[in-house]
Amino acid sequence: MQRASDFEERREHLKDLSDEELKARFWRLSDEIVKPLYDLAYTHTSPAIERSVLLRMGFSSLEAAAIVSGAQKRGLLGKGAGHLILRYAGETGKDYLDAGRALARGEGWDEVKEAFGGERAWTASTPTAR
Repeated sequence: MQRASDFEERREHLKDLSDEELKARFWRLSDEIVKPLYDLAYTHTSPAIERSVLLRMGFSSLEAAAIVSGAQKRGLLGKGAGHLILRYAGETGKDYLDAGRALARGEGWDEVKEAFGGERAWTASTPTAR
């Protein structure tokens, strides 16, 4: 059984558009499709994503796992593990690798807490960490 062609019917609303108008329509529709994915990625993270970021920053997998675990335990994963490290490094004047390694050893989390607003940082609503 062959499917009946309805191409002419389906293209009716597009047939009078110029190439530039078709391109503009394509990009507008592409943006509509991608926006929910972008929004979700912007507001959600996961331990795997955060570990991946830390690996690309130069941390070992064991260091990355320890940092992500520390951030997760403290409700800060949604802030971004890399962001936590960079903020801590800036606050202490350490190199970011040294700062991250200190966090991996369990040191400096009180300073991170202060850098993100003290006790409020632990309870404030942050992007979801899944």
